[in-house]
Amino acid sequence: MAVLSIDSCRSVGKIKPMHCVNNGPFTSRTDQARGNFEAYKALEIPYARNHDASFFAGYGGPHCVDINAVFPCFDRDENDPAAYDFHLTDEYILNTLSAGTQTFYRLGTRIEHETKKYGTLPPPDFRKWARVCEHIIRHYNEGWANGHRLRIEYWEIWNEPDGAEDDADPYWKKCWGGTKAQFFDLFEITAKHLKRCFPDLKIGGPAVCCCVTPWVDDFLAFCAEKKVPLDFFSWHAYTVSPEDTLRGAKELRQKLDALGYEKTESICNEWNYVWNWDTHFIDSILTINALKGAAYTAATMLLGQDLPIDMLMYYDFRPCVFCGPFNFYTMQPQKPYYPFLMFSRLYKLGAQIETHADDGKIYAVGAKAPDGNAAVMGAYYADEPDLPAKTLTVRGLPDSAKLYLLDETHDMEEAEYSVQNGEATLTLAPYSVFLFRF
Repeated sequence: MAVLSIDSCRSVGKIKPMHCVNNGPFTSRTDQARGNFEAYKALEIPYARNHDASFFAGYGGPHCVDINAVFPCFDRDENDPAAYDFHLTDEYILNTLSAGTQTFYRLGTRIEHETKKYGTLPPPDFRKWARVCEHIIRHYNEGWANGHRLRIEYWEIWNEPDGAEDDADPYWKKCWGGTKAQFFDLFEITAKHLKRCFPDLKIGGPAVCCCVTPWVDDFLAFCAEKKVPLDFFSWHAYTVSPEDTLRGAKELRQKLDALGYEKTESICNEWNYVWNWDTHFIDSILTINALKGAAYTAATMLLGQDLPIDMLMYYDFRPCVFCGPFNFYTMQPQKPYYPFLMFSRLYKLGAQIETHADDGKIYAVGAKAPDGNAAVMGAYYADEPDLPAKTLTVRGLPDSAKLYLLDETHDMEEAEYSVQNGEATLTLAPYSVFLFRF
């Protein structure tokens, strides 16, 4: 038997945005009745990173977001509004904003799995590339080129530049086609230029594959030596254990602080359940889209709340094999949708309250609003093939608390539970996720 203790009178911080995502809602441009706008909007997601949006025709396909799509001819004058094509990116960002979600803009390009690379090759002129980024920001935040005033806060430079060694076969350089030294130069030039132009915005990156590696050590040392501004450091993690997914968070925080980047945010902006990328990739996909994937998602968000991480961004809400919350074909919610809905309830309440589980397979976080409304979200997860049912005793709940359950037979519906001697008792099926509201 496991015990979960709740102290709703003790505040231990604020609820952080652990339920952010990659990519926005899909609204069909045809008369086909398929989309997820209303279901997406109901999640009240704070931020959506727009990386890899150009894979999906519903957002604009190869004509949106990426620098080589927005500024398609690099030889043109970067100061000329006519050199830019913002149309489909505008539509995509505005549609996401209308769902209540602000864009976290990735400046760069999508990953390129093809045998010939295009947008991932180093720009021919790094300073000009930085000025192109400047004009994109001015379009969305200052109205330049018949633009908007959206106050987009986060601007990320590139994605996974550490994905291959300098001497790797060009095919494997799927995100950065140059050398490590070249990327460091690009990042320095761009970050300093954008921070001079927009001192109040958050400029960062570079969305590395893993947050604790020699590559990262070299990058951070370079930034410290060159006094490169770094409002946030972004990184990725794909494993099957929440602890493994977020294992490097504490070490990364220590390294940032030691180098003078105490105020730099740590943002894990790609994560999901991946057993491995070859022999068990299909098994990973099947898990992502099922109840076990939902429990992993919930457990990771709950664990992230108690680690030195400022934001988690699930990959991916774009219709793809990584999109657990929505069915690839129908765009209807699946089991992994509901942990995002549950965590949004915590986020709206504001202040984290103390919870403690004496079982390492039970993850839990509680929250409370100034008006006294409170909630506790929990997940029962371990990456085990024969996870047994578990009896959970919950202490510190009022008798009036309502239980909402996610398991094979419930989709966040209210469920009954027993109370005896001031303690609530639940029998949790494998990979259950639950929410108490009181």
